[in-house]
Amino acid sequence: MYAVILLAAASLAVVIVLNMRSRRKATVASPALQPASGGTPGKSWDHALAFISRGKLFYRAPGQELREIHSPYVQGVMDRMERSRQLHGWKEGTAFAMSFTGRNQAGQTDAVQIQATSAQFAAHDRMLYFLKDESFGGLFEYDLANDTEKRLVHKQNLSLEDLRLNPEGDKLLCAQHARNGTANIAMMNADGSQYRELTGGDTVDTAPAWVPGKPNFVLFQSSGLARAPTGFVVAQGPTSIQMANTAQGTLTTVLEDPRLDYLQPRMGANGLLYFIRRPYEAPRYGTKNMLLDTLMFPFRLLRALFHYLNFFSLMYTRKPLTTAAGPALQADLKDILLKGKRFDAEAALRSGAKLNGVPSLVPASWQLVSRSTEGEETVLASHVASFDISANGAILFSNGYGAFALDGSNPPQVLLKDKLIADVIAGWSSAAGAGDADSGPAPVESEQAGV
Repeated sequence: MYAVILLAAASLAVVIVLNMRSRRKATVASPALQPASGGTPGKSWDHALAFISRGKLFYRAPGQELREIHSPYVQGVMDRMERSRQLHGWKEGTAFAMSFTGRNQAGQTDAVQIQATSAQFAAHDRMLYFLKDESFGGLFEYDLANDTEKRLVHKQNLSLEDLRLNPEGDKLLCAQHARNGTANIAMMNADGSQYRELTGGDTVDTAPAWVPGKPNFVLFQSSGLARAPTGFVVAQGPTSIQMANTAQGTLTTVLEDPRLDYLQPRMGANGLLYFIRRPYEAPRYGTKNMLLDTLMFPFRLLRALFHYLNFFSLMYTRKPLTTAAGPALQADLKDILLKGKRFDAEAALRSGAKLNGVPSLVPASWQLVSRSTEGEETVLASHVASFDISANGAILFSNGYGAFALDGSNPPQVLLKDKLIADVIAGWSSAAGAGDADSGPAPVESEQAGV
């Protein structure tokens, strides 16, 4: 009996210590963004570029410095939060400022959780981007020359990603994410009007793209969902490439393989299909998982008991059982989400895998591939987390920690490094007729550190 009591007491102490450590975890700040040494774009890359890093949008015009796009809408939200903090500042350090979780409610309002999910160059001096938080989402147009912003759409529970303008600049494709885990392809006018969904079902349809010369055809990636009897998503199937005919309402499978994921399809003006190919990882629950769950069950039960008692302590005494409440936790370098996969960035960067001297966040099995109409495939680059194609055929891609350019037969060029990059966006060229849309990029070899 005494042994059981001692074991329970020791377990509760461990739970309290882990709870205190998790709450004290410091928030990781975004790294300073500077061009890579020796990575200033040369003659082979004279395009504007943009990328999203940790929910922030950055932009660089040809020959200019990199800068962050500061949304006036986000600034307005920050100003309102500051006024609210000043108004309720008297609550700090009192029981009125404590939530039932033990955290300081006033401190939680200091951090702005609005993040950019996607962006597109709309013209030479304009950019479209989507911002969202836990409750609202909005589509905005930004004037890069005058630093002014126009709100096009703003709705509750709206979550859009993968914005893609047509060549004429009047139609916009996107992926709308629902809270039940599904995502559908949608289309609207560039001003946000006439919104309509193109796909449906219990699937994740994302990364839409126009087909040059065929305005009624849309490429996108799609994967099915497996749900438990309770309705929760338990697995996601392999990702295939589909083509939708919006005029006839038909769907055609372009590429599908139960062993592979085909991501981010793009059709070039040269008639080639570009995409990211990676191995499909089926969810596994084996003996190791069962053993871990069995060993952790007492600790998880005691942790739940602790929070249950903490709730009643706050309700009746307005004091938590621990005073280790800190700022709300945010994702750090150990929890990075890229193309639906979570990565421990610190472990990935220590692994030694590099692309042209830049540490890679994704493995070499993530390949950028071009496919001809005859079915001939060419691997253009490895360690590819995201890519984009400019209007004249130049390719910009990222390995998750740097940005690179492929332009015709020129070798890959390091444009940026030491940046956590989720998505890259290729923009307009400073020179009329620069590049050759018909020329194909040269294959890129990856390297390992020390090899």
